[in-house]
Amino acid sequence: LNMPLSTQSQTDDEFYVFVATLDNARNLSNLLKAIAFKDHAIFTATPNGLKVTVEDSKCMQANAFIQADIFQEFTIKDDLVGFQVNLTVLLDCLNIFGGSTVPGVSTALRMCYVGYGYPLTLFLEEGGVVTVCKINTQEPEEPIDFEFCSSNVTNKVILQSESLKDAFSELDMTSEVLQITMSPAQPYFRLSTFGNSGNAHYDYPKDSDMMELFQCTKTQTNRYKMSLLKPSTKALALSCKVSVRTDNRGFLSLQYLVRNDDGQICFVEYYCCPDEEGEEE
Repeated sequence: LNMPLSTQSQTDDEFYVFVATLDNARNLSNLLKAIAFKDHAIFTATPNGLKVTVEDSKCMQANAFIQADIFQEFTIKDDLVGFQVNLTVLLDCLNIFGGSTVPGVSTALRMCYVGYGYPLTLFLEEGGVVTVCKINTQEPEEPIDFEFCSSNVTNKVILQSESLKDAFSELDMTSEVLQITMSPAQPYFRLSTFGNSGNAHYDYPKDSDMMELFQCTKTQTNRYKMSLLKPSTKALALSCKVSVRTDNRGFLSLQYLVRNDDGQICFVEYYCCPDEEGEEE
């Protein structure tokens, strides 16, 4: 295959229900790494873009959203194209050239899918070398609907990610749970852990520079399993802002705003259900 990616496989295009190209594959692989805490990922493509979902039992869900206009080409023949792939294998393919971070060197990606029963085909090009990977697809499972809707959101804060990174570095990660208190009165927004070295709290004043938005209507204290939240720290590391929301059931939504190498905005969202055991004590 000596043809450049742009001309390569144009003849096959009429067979594909979904084609997406990126000049820099890292813009996709970084986001996927941020949700790669299980092997299987559900890909849902619509004309608006690509949503990739990873779930852990029925307690945790992560979604990466990559808008259509971030891709150099984004062609979809149906209203919705869905398939499931092994995310670990996909990431290995995306980084097949070693995931170079050398300035000016990037891996171009062309992702093609013929439809149900066919593999997801990746054409990767770096420095004139093209590698073709075919990854088996399965029928997508229906993602869990956490029924998290903005009309039921009771409390919401938007923080600069730096401050949340600081909190996580100071809190005791040996704790089995992270307790989140959100309140219109003090302590406003508090993170608590109960680990080997005792209890720790990390408080944010509502008028802190790190707090971009503070909308809390009632006092809520909920615990979330640390094991479920730990994977979201990968998204936190990439992000510049994070929105923390809880609804009237105590479900948690963490929305991370991520700027890619080209300065474009993508989102990674985590949903987590509250830890029921903590409430009986």
